[in-house]
Amino acid sequence: MEPNNESQYQAWLEDVEFLAKTLAELFESNQYRFNLDETHNKLFVQLEGLEQYSDEEIIEIAEPLLSELDLDFEDVVLVPLTRT
Repeated sequence: MEPNNESQYQAWLEDVEFLAKTLAELFESNQYRFNLDETHNKLFVQLEGLEQYSDEEIIEIAEPLLSELDLDFEDVVLVPLTRT
């Protein structure tokens, strides 16, 4: 759920950016992108090279960080970065 006032929103957005950047570092991705689905309260993080990891490896690497997450998303979905 997004905060209401502008300064809270900026701080929240910086936290989301930090999360995406940290995930990119964990997966040794040089490029990443994130998208917010506000309707379904989901965060999609696209990571370069994610396709090189098995589902089990992705869970093992991301779970410690995501379990500490304090951003109140229904889901955080990791997907390979696509070129568009």
